[in-house]
Amino acid sequence: MAADPIADLEDGLPDEAAGRLYLRIIDEGGRIPIEAVAVHEKDALDQLLAVGLLLTNPLDGAYIAVSPRTVGDRVGADMRARAAGLLHRAERLPDAFAALAHAYEALPRGDDERHHAVYVEGQDRIRHRIAELMSECKEELLAAQPGSRGPETRQLARRQDTAMLDRGGRMRTLYQPVVLTEPGTVGYAAELSALGAHVRVLDEPFQRMIVIDRKTAVIPASDDNNRAVFISDPAAVAFLVAGFDRDWARADVVLWDQLDAPAVSRSVSDRIGRLLAAGLTQRGVATRLGLSERTVAGHISRLRERYGAQTLFQLGWLMRGGRDE
Repeated sequence: MAADPIADLEDGLPDEAAGRLYLRIIDEGGRIPIEAVAVHEKDALDQLLAVGLLLTNPLDGAYIAVSPRTVGDRVGADMRARAAGLLHRAERLPDAFAALAHAYEALPRGDDERHHAVYVEGQDRIRHRIAELMSECKEELLAAQPGSRGPETRQLARRQDTAMLDRGGRMRTLYQPVVLTEPGTVGYAAELSALGAHVRVLDEPFQRMIVIDRKTAVIPASDDNNRAVFISDPAAVAFLVAGFDRDWARADVVLWDQLDAPAVSRSVSDRIGRLLAAGLTQRGVATRLGLSERTVAGHISRLRERYGAQTLFQLGWLMRGGRDE
């Protein structure tokens, strides 16, 4: 296979010495005799020839300069094509290793097969495994649910949670403030509270997790939540429960059946304003509150109108009282 000359150059660009040689050739009118290139300039010459900034004209024994714009367009296109190929290959890796990964993850760990971590891939498989565990849950369910939950997810959780509560189990759930503006989640939380569950709101970032009977913890194993790890090691589960308890102690108690939707909306806007005043960016606010950037942008737009601010900096400054602190 022929070598790729562009791949041998860092970023596909000539170095400083090659650049000086190219400029000297331009000063000579864009053409220089072959014998005019010194021995110590050979490496620079090879770079210019490899990348295409120089062409050899054997008829008159000279090197001729080529437009850098033309070369830049070609090199850039080659790099983009190479990058696209690598991305395509990277995307195929999970599927290529899926069968092997499933075999590895099914391998027993140690003498006691109950005390290990099992990785499950795919939303349907994850939900099915959680449903199996929930059907056996008799004592306690701990759930940390950041962000929003869709209607289908809430409906599935409602059946599992109410069945567990009817069996006499206990339940504690943490949400982020975003759910206070979602009638479906508010109604779901009010229904569970009436059955004896405890549902609080934590105005801090936290990770998604559920713990079933303090025997099995389920946490995400990928950013898109399409892979989860089911942990049954007692020490690991105890560690995760301790973290949940710390978050629970800082969370706010909510009277779900008495929420005033307009007041909640104003509260969310005020919270966004306070975070902007503290110096957070729009993306930082969205991450902090578990909201989408689009939702945060809507609240910011209304705050700008209220305060007559043109920029985020000005809005934060005005909301701090228009003075340095």
